[in-house]
Amino acid sequence: MATQIPSTTFEEFEGQEVQQERLLEKKMLLSPAMRYVLRRIGLYLITLWGSITASFIFIRLIPGDPIRAMVAQMQLQGGYNTISTSQSMSDFYEKQFGLNGNLLQQYLHYMNRVLLHLDFGPSLLSYPNPAMDLVKRGLPWTMALVGTSLVISWILGVVVGALVGWARKSRWADTINNISLGLSHIPAYFVAVVLLFIFAYNFPIFPANSAYDASIKPGWSFAFLWSVIQHMALPVIATVLVFAASWLNGTRALVIQILGEDYLTFASAKGLKNRQILLGYVMKNAWLPQISALALSLGAIINGNVLVEQLFRYPGVGQLLVMSTQQKDVNTMMAIVTILIVMTLTANLIVDLLLPLFDPRISYSGK
Repeated sequence: MATQIPSTTFEEFEGQEVQQERLLEKKMLLSPAMRYVLRRIGLYLITLWGSITASFIFIRLIPGDPIRAMVAQMQLQGGYNTISTSQSMSDFYEKQFGLNGNLLQQYLHYMNRVLLHLDFGPSLLSYPNPAMDLVKRGLPWTMALVGTSLVISWILGVVVGALVGWARKSRWADTINNISLGLSHIPAYFVAVVLLFIFAYNFPIFPANSAYDASIKPGWSFAFLWSVIQHMALPVIATVLVFAASWLNGTRALVIQILGEDYLTFASAKGLKNRQILLGYVMKNAWLPQISALALSLGAIINGNVLVEQLFRYPGVGQLLVMSTQQKDVNTMMAIVTILIVMTLTANLIVDLLLPLFDPRISYSGK
């Protein structure tokens, strides 16, 4: 007896084929550049959420109860100490600081408050002022310090690294390479201590602390700007020496690798001068890969900048982070960490989106 094929089989097959064609048409509507952008933005959002969540859990797990310590100090100063008053005050301030409930409830309350209102809650360091107010006062100083250090160290490291790699067999290049290898393994705050000891105490050329002279009124006057530059000099030099050395080592390695390429031999055979080969071929191919690493180094510079700010008593978010950690001011800590995470990941996203425009070897198709 012959087996009958159900009539719906061909219809189902035809329907699946139509769906696949529609899906293919939808995919074709998205250009490779758009798919590249969407992938990068999706990865950015996932990484942002994961980083903030991990930071929230880590900060909440730091031992200590800042609310009970604050309540005990208030009771000691006020001259009253009863169990009912202590408990009611603790409950009130725990709710104010978002520390009531279990960890999941605190997390949901925090995300709702930050995403909808950009409110990190009050600061324990300056209650009842919002934590965001403290961060706003310190963030411009940190951005100036980190931005200046990042730009100078990158330009200096890439340019000098290319020259050292080009003249790798010379004595001066070997000397600079050895010095940079040593500096790249030294923490920035240790270099800052040495500079502070030499140029602020033994030979008082630069100021030892603060961001500007307290006797000068802040403003756009030349005296104030010159004072800011003087106070910024040692922290910037300490950071630049360490990170420029790292850029130098990386660029030197890239240049040495590029020098073995056939197109350089062809360029030399055409009669191009060494200067033209260095600027037009070697340095162009050496600095492009360093652009992608530029945003990645932002996080490392910010981390190293925390102790440098504390050492120089620089009024940035680095010093504020140390102070809030000592007091376990969870709202201020989360405000600082969240903003720094957003800044670092956003810088990486911008570089990822713009890099194919500068480097033809990278395509938006992701291949």
